[in-house]
Amino acid sequence: MSEPRINDRIRVPEVRLVGPNGEQVGIVRVEDALRLAAEADLDLVEVAPMAKPPVAKLMDFGKYKYEAAMKAREARKNQVNTVIKEIKLRPKIDPHDYATKKGHVVRFLGGGDKVKVTIMFRGREQSRPELGYRLLQKLAEDVVELGTVESAPKQDGRNMIMVLAPTKKKSEARAEQRRKKDSAAASAEAPADASTEAAAPAEETVAAE
Repeated sequence: MSEPRINDRIRVPEVRLVGPNGEQVGIVRVEDALRLAAEADLDLVEVAPMAKPPVAKLMDFGKYKYEAAMKAREARKNQVNTVIKEIKLRPKIDPHDYATKKGHVVRFLGGGDKVKVTIMFRGREQSRPELGYRLLQKLAEDVVELGTVESAPKQDGRNMIMVLAPTKKKSEARAEQRRKKDSAAASAEAPADASTEAAAPAEETVAAE
């Protein structure tokens, strides 16, 4: 978006003026609005150019631009893109392979990512779509603590697809992973400290003898 027109760049005969605290001043000639802006050491900023007449506000435009830039930067910093992972299963998958695939789904959902689960039908399997449906239902139930069904199972050609969404946002998942990592690091250091403390009294006892 282009910047709004300010001060002398506002080329209209009159504006609907808004004061620095949001108060409605009314419709005034642009020359009077510019004079009020100069007296208050502020800028006259056109905030609604398409209105009849245009709306202009008295403000510190430099401060306004700075705060807007800071807000935009903070929003970008906090923005975390959700990735869609994909897991493919066969309708007659054996228990070991299912456990492995489910482990991947658990890891993806725990990391805050969506998971697209695809059941691939081949040959005569295409006449038994209920096998795929039951398998997807079972998977959804097995990971219910970590994710919810965002898109229910549906047939797509030779495949059946379901999308699971994480219950935690990706930013929350990352924060939890950092906490666990810090906790693990602290626990790893604790035994060494404890053994050092335990050794100290023994040395003192020997010295006392």
